[in-house]
Order: sequence, then C-alpha cells, then structure tokens
Amino acid sequence: MMTSTSLFATVDDDLSLLTDNLKRLVGARHPILGAAAEHLFDAGGKRIRPAIVLLVSRATLLDRDLTPRHRRLAEITEMIHTASLVHDDVVDEAELRRNVPTVNNLFDNRIAVLAGDFLFAQSSWYLANLNNLDVVKLLSKVIRDFAEGEILQGINRFDTSLTLEAYLEKSYYKTASLIANSAKAAAVLSDTSPEVREHLYAYGRDLGLAFQIVDDILDFTTPTEVLGKPAGSDLISGNLTAPALFAMEENPYLETLIEREFSEVGDIEKALSIVNQSQGVERSRELASHHGNLAIQHLNCLKPSTSSQILKDLVDYVLSRLC
Repeated sequence: MMTSTSLFATVDDDLSLLTDNLKRLVGARHPILGAAAEHLFDAGGKRIRPAIVLLVSRATLLDRDLTPRHRRLAEITEMIHTASLVHDDVVDEAELRRNVPTVNNLFDNRIAVLAGDFLFAQSSWYLANLNNLDVVKLLSKVIRDFAEGEILQGINRFDTSLTLEAYLEKSYYKTASLIANSAKAAAVLSDTSPEVREHLYAYGRDLGLAFQIVDDILDFTTPTEVLGKPAGSDLISGNLTAPALFAMEENPYLETLIEREFSEVGDIEKALSIVNQSQGVERSRELASHHGNLAIQHLNCLKPSTSSQILKDLVDYVLSRLC
C-alpha cells in the first residue's frame, strides 16, 4: 500500500523545513503556546495539505525554484488546518487525535481555544504579508468556510431530512475548501492562467470531498483501537455522513433510531448494525471514487512532471486508505 512518506519523498526536505518554521513562528513569544505548537506539529500528521501546496507550486513553476512566498503559503495552510483541528477537538470534547492527547486534554479548553485563535491570527498576519490580494481573499474564505461548516454540522445534528447535497456542502466547508483554495493560491503565486487556476481549485475540491468521504467510511469500518475513537462516533453524536444517509434510504427504521437520538437501550448497536448490513459503505466508496476521478481529470491542465504525477498518485493514496 502506498504511504504518505513515499508519496511525498520529493518534497520531504520542504516539509521538514516547514515543520521547523511552524514551531518557530508560533512558539517564539509565548511559552505555553510554544509548548502547544511543539505538541501539535510533532503529533504525527501526514502534512497532506502543505504537501499539496508545495507540489502544485513545483508543478506550475516547472524549472523555476520555489519562492519564499510559495513556502510561506504552505506554512499558512498548515497553520489554518491545525487551528481548525484544535477548535474541533474542543467542540467535540475529544481527548485523543491520531492516538495522541489533544491540546484541550493536555492543557484545558481555555488554552486550546486561545491556541486555535492564535494560529488563525498568525496565519492571517503572514497571509497579509504575502502582499497578494487574490491569495488573501482565497485563504480568508477558507477560515470563514470552517466556521460555516461547524455551524452547519451543529444545527443539523440528528436531522434525518439532511440531503446528500447538504452533506457534501458541509464536507466542502470543513475539508475541501482549504485544499481547493490553497491549491488555487499556489497557482496564483506561480502566475498561471485563470483557466489553470480554476482547474487546480476543482482538483482540490474533488480531492477534498473524496478525502472526507473516505474518512466518514473509516469511521464505520476501522477498529476503535486503530481509529483512536469509538467506531461510528459520528453517527452516535448525530453527525450524519454518507454511509448513514445511504443506509437510511434502504432501512427507514434507522431514521426512527436517529430521531429519538438513540435514547433507548440498544439503539446505538441497532443503528450501527443497520449501516454495516446496508449498501451504505459500498455506495460511499463509489461516491469517493467518483470525486477522485474528477480530481484526476482536472490535472490535465498541467504539463507532465514529477510533481503533477504525484498529485495524480495522491488521489489513489486517498482512495487506497479504504483497502
């Protein structure tokens, strides 16, 4: 099976430099935030989002070297992503992420919220200093989208009238927006044509949707000890994802269980059984593959290169997580 380590070998040095810079940028003046930053950026993340920025940058620059602005954009992207995770963990009252204690678990909710706020503020500061209004607009929209995605998820808890389109919209806000807009921003910094920028935005959007759908499938199919949280935890908390939406179409009794918020003994076990015995997971796989194929088609705008090939391989990597 393909690993992120082998996939990102060509930008490994860039990613190592990025991690060192992030610790320095975040932790220089605030000891507690510095400790949180050390923990966050050492927590074993795959750095997929900044890697995409670096790969799009190299694929659009071709024989030209990466510029400091491209590198800083990758750092900003990871700052924004990490800030969103810190806030997510507070909202979800999560104790572990990637089997590592969360910031709110290590410190407390107050420090975690402030750490997330600080990361968003730092990312905005460095974003402004790129001196490119188009890029500022693209990444500022991402921060807004994160908030909108969280709000949509909150107000739609246990809502069995949620449509697949609404689910995909929320998935765009929470996951795909950052990948799509940062990929486009990298293309902007490379002075590509508007057409190429839009294709790379669409690549990031469809890759991000595929990524989120795969995550939502794994929530049902991965053992608790591997997942780092109870299997089916999204459904249990009222967050309806693709496998559950498809399962409801087959078995309306799942709606009843969800609408009463699993209030009776055995409801959770019944709900998980219904999802696992339905075609929900398989149909979700097909949906993820559909968006993965769309993502690959949008890369035809790039000239052949090692970096453009890795961007294509990344789609296979995302989908292979289901194997």
